[in-house]
Amino acid sequence: MIPRIMAIDFGLKQIGVAVSDPLGITAQGVTVIKHKNNKTTLREISQLIVNLGVVQVVLGNPIRFGGGAGTLQETVENFGKKLSDATGVKVVMVDERLTTLQAEKMLVSADVSRGKRREVIDKIAAQLLLQGYLDSLPKRQPGPTD
Repeated sequence: MIPRIMAIDFGLKQIGVAVSDPLGITAQGVTVIKHKNNKTTLREISQLIVNLGVVQVVLGNPIRFGGGAGTLQETVENFGKKLSDATGVKVVMVDERLTTLQAEKMLVSADVSRGKRREVIDKIAAQLLLQGYLDSLPKRQPGPTD
């Protein structure tokens, strides 16, 4: 199985999940998990990590627009640590400012109904978070066997 990177857009009610394609070039939305409690959510995400061959998780860091810590930052950091401890997978915190706003704008411009937007916005936000992360990685140069 080809190693993949997962992104998580953490929310108190819903958690958006996206994963990289097998080549690590594009991000695809996977699911939205209804967050009931950390134990259940960690179990669901751990299962996705195993099933999808994830080797790294990008976790959205809720930084305020002014650059300071957001109200959920400590909660998200604790969740990331628990996820890393439970799975052994490296968790990287990445600035998530504007991802939900961008996702909302995309869905509105695509004329998606308000009810449907609520269902998928976190998945789209995770996809945007992951795509930004993938785009920031150094590009792999083709080798002699490629």
